[in-house]
Amino acid sequence: MALAPLATPADLTARGFTLAPGEADLAAVYLSVASAAIREAAGVPITQTTSTVSLTGPDDSLWLTLPGPPVTAVTAVAIDGQPVTGWRLRSSRLWRAAGWQPGHEPAEVEVVQTHGLPAVPADIVDLGCRIAAATLIAYRSRPDGEGLAAADIRSERIGDYAVTYGDAGRITEMELPAHLREQLAARFGGGAAVVRFR
Repeated sequence: MALAPLATPADLTARGFTLAPGEADLAAVYLSVASAAIREAAGVPITQTTSTVSLTGPDDSLWLTLPGPPVTAVTAVAIDGQPVTGWRLRSSRLWRAAGWQPGHEPAEVEVVQTHGLPAVPADIVDLGCRIAAATLIAYRSRPDGEGLAAADIRSERIGDYAVTYGDAGRITEMELPAHLREQLAARFGGGAAVVRFR
């Protein structure tokens, strides 16, 4: 199931961006793509959802840290495909007296969890709107669609054609700069877990 965008066309207009007639569908597409870029950088869905996550069970701890905090509920836990009980959810971590590895080999722990925020933070809504607005402005700049192509040319040479783009090689407004990606990952605790949204 696809997640709802982090911002809506109404959020764009509330921030003073005027949509031209016929741009509502296009704005919705850009907001959806911007949301995907933000979520990918954060490493988590941000908004509340139910996901199945696969983690390697720690061999030296009774605690298992779950990705995508805050984790508000866990409905199922399995170790190497076998359902287990005796666990408790505390502060986005699972505790189990028997630990997370049944033997001396690494184990895969699969958890079905409800996690994320019940409401999108205002700054994240704003970020999604700013990315979508920049893309809409680029789209408007050239009616034939060329406005969506990379255009931040810093230098160009004609003999043996060469071109240098700004923004560290960014191709579109949807690509987040490295410092922003790092901030989102640090803030939302994105990790290396495999997450499947339901």
